[in-house]
Amino acid sequence: MSATLSPKTFDFLKKLTKNNNREWFNENKNLYLESQQNVISFLEDLINEMADFDEDLRKIDAKKSLFRIYRDTRFSKDKIPYKTNFGASLGMGKGSQKGGYYLHLEPEKSFIAGGIYMPESSVLKELRKEISLYGDDFIKILNNKEFKKHFPELDQADKLKKVPQGFEKEDPMAEYLKLKNFIVVYNLKDEEVLNESSIKNLTKLFKLMKPFNDFLNTPFL
Repeated sequence: MSATLSPKTFDFLKKLTKNNNREWFNENKNLYLESQQNVISFLEDLINEMADFDEDLRKIDAKKSLFRIYRDTRFSKDKIPYKTNFGASLGMGKGSQKGGYYLHLEPEKSFIAGGIYMPESSVLKELRKEISLYGDDFIKILNNKEFKKHFPELDQADKLKKVPQGFEKEDPMAEYLKLKNFIVVYNLKDEEVLNESSIKNLTKLFKLMKPFNDFLNTPFL
């Protein structure tokens, strides 16, 4: 029987949103630790299911995959001390050279993502070359019926206005070459996360991302 995400975990995050200060957090540390352990158990079972289609995930430690709840406020005007979500990197992180997966758990704001987020410039250049050279293969993945149904477009954040240097303006893949991230996102309703079938259903969605990640990883094999 797979672990389920407890409604108490979302209750904790809701309370934290209303009481985002160190005093309340320290007084309710037990609620945080219970919620954290619930998420870790959930991740262990999710990783185990996902490893059936992506062997690399077996190397991931569920506890280490979970981002810290403590915000880094050193360079931020917003001094709120705690994140109001649980986020887990399943092979995907800022500046990563490898296509992976991400799970974000937050009341009414949960989502999953896949791909490569904010790659370094050298990695970005290689990805653009791959997309320019093998555009047909890339488009075929994006136009897969089930993939397109759940991930209708790639993330457009920070997209360039012009085709980057080193590529032809008339390149058929020009619009994709302007992207700075190569990620897809699927927003989740609370009931999709909190029901007993959530691990199986999330695994199906993550599996749809596998060909996309495989394409992105090809230049680095």
